[in-house]
Amino acid sequence: MKAHDGMYIDGAWRPAAGPDTIEVVNPADEQVVARVPAGTAEDVDAAVRAARGALPGWARTAPAERAARLAALRDVLTARADEIARTVTAELGSPLAFSQAVHAGVPIAVAGSYAELAATYAFEEKAGNSTVHLEPVGVVAAITPWNYPLHQIVAKVAPALAAGCTVVLKPAEDTPLTAQLFAEAVDEAGVPAGVFNLVTGLGPVAGQALAEHPGVDLVSFTGSTAVGRRIGAAAGAAVKKVALELGGKSANVILPSADLAKAVNVGVANVMSNSGQTCSAWTRMLVHTSRYDEAVELAAAAAAKYGDRIGPVVNATQQTRVLGYIDKGVAEGARLVAGGSEPPREQGYFVSPTVFADVTPEMAIAQEEIFGPVLSILRYEDEEDALRIANGTVYGLAGAVWAGDREEAVAFARRMDTGQVDINGGRFNPLAPFGGYKQSGVGRELGTHGLSEYLQTKSLQF
Repeated sequence: MKAHDGMYIDGAWRPAAGPDTIEVVNPADEQVVARVPAGTAEDVDAAVRAARGALPGWARTAPAERAARLAALRDVLTARADEIARTVTAELGSPLAFSQAVHAGVPIAVAGSYAELAATYAFEEKAGNSTVHLEPVGVVAAITPWNYPLHQIVAKVAPALAAGCTVVLKPAEDTPLTAQLFAEAVDEAGVPAGVFNLVTGLGPVAGQALAEHPGVDLVSFTGSTAVGRRIGAAAGAAVKKVALELGGKSANVILPSADLAKAVNVGVANVMSNSGQTCSAWTRMLVHTSRYDEAVELAAAAAAKYGDRIGPVVNATQQTRVLGYIDKGVAEGARLVAGGSEPPREQGYFVSPTVFADVTPEMAIAQEEIFGPVLSILRYEDEEDALRIANGTVYGLAGAVWAGDREEAVAFARRMDTGQVDINGGRFNPLAPFGGYKQSGVGRELGTHGLSEYLQTKSLQF
């Protein structure tokens, strides 16, 4: 798609307030594919004012009409799915087949789920002699990351619109083209002017101005825990609501009764998906000592198959960060059984699919989010040891448990300090709440729980 040289504000593309631009680079070949405006505080203010102006009318719009606009948005995204996939591939470097199936397919499903929820959700309920009304929070600042550019946008914007909120979106500077395409889709779907607004720009400038703007009622942010802390502090000072989806270091616990080959192969695929740039990736594989050596051999063989199947990481900074963690793992004494810190190609920000064995829980590669195609395999002695290791990080976003008996897996999963656990390879569910415990964030996305983040409660007594 051709990049817009302005911001989408109040239903139209408008010139940016300042002259600065951001280069969009294809990480697979390091070529500049487009330039977009670098928004300023002035752009943010114009967008927030437009959102505030549109709020009363959209909040009063019948849920059925809001549902109709979301259904139209889903249909536009479906019609433009190939364009979406090509755009994500151009700015994120994701292989086209993965972009088609995941980067385009998943957000279309999520948009459809909120079209249905908006039409059926009970925005009013009885409680004794009271009527409880669930009303929109107000103007939402949606600040999204680059790793799943359209999914993260839809996971915030769709429930906000379903709730009757208006939105200002600030997408990641690495993947703004997908956000511009989404703005076009919103316009084509007939969403009223000002209900959705887009400002592209850098996080420390446009992102900070948006998070701190007094006209914003809720900040929904997905990204690093460090930035999430700053946003939470700023929002707390202004007494405004936040929803934070932050880092992860998820455990994939393989109990002795599990189908080991399946658990290992699915686990490796999970880590390599999207070049390891998934906050919920199962980057720690926990295996009983009696089956450990076999699991390591299986994982190394599985990782070797991904050498030509995964794309690059998003930029040079991220490549340097991931390769640095691989070197750190070797320095800490972990055993490299696949991959390594030598870039596999001369051009592009590629990282070899990497697997470490003999990883101990205190190592940095077992504690810190790497955000690349790097798997750490840890051994445990018994279930209590496995639980201690699984729960032994500051994060708690996702995880997995494998066992021959489903109830055995469920019993273990119930004791994990994490927001979502897949049992024996459970499938993605766009209706299931997603979000973390501990430093993985506050709040939930997707389904009714995701919708409730954008609602506030008023009770009338009779």
